[in-house]
Amino acid sequence: MIRTGIGYDVHPLAEGEKLIIGGVEIVSTFGSVGHSDGDALIHAVVDALLGAAALGDIGQFFPCDKDMWKGAPSSHFLADAVKRVREAGFEINNVDATIVLQKPKLAEFISQMKYNLAYSMQIDESQVSVKATTTDHLGFVGDGSGWAVQAVATICKKNDDCCP
Repeated sequence: MIRTGIGYDVHPLAEGEKLIIGGVEIVSTFGSVGHSDGDALIHAVVDALLGAAALGDIGQFFPCDKDMWKGAPSSHFLADAVKRVREAGFEINNVDATIVLQKPKLAEFISQMKYNLAYSMQIDESQVSVKATTTDHLGFVGDGSGWAVQAVATICKKNDDCCP
């Protein structure tokens, strides 16, 4: 049995904030505004994994109105989601994510993002895809006021032929 989940996250950008994407801090004059560390890549992956296992969404487990999550590293959310998915009897087969950000360019950081995600999910890097694109200066991403990430995850029941 193969199951698929979709995750989507958006955060505003502001001067003086840190820009953390996939656990990589990127030097930039602006960063992601969020209750936690604002890592929309990890947030979208968490939602994709939880959705694939029909376990809910990131807000159910890590609500933004709880001070205990203020400034928290998103890697904590990912580790928790992976644990929940595995406890439900599933293994992660594949994760594919697209970062939508006008600037800065992310090509030099993609391999570290993939490594960080794979390490956190305890899967092989070949099971993780991270891509980046712009909106050619259209919309809130194009004008630099925000960024977005869409992620898809496939999971399968443990011991199925489709599982790695």
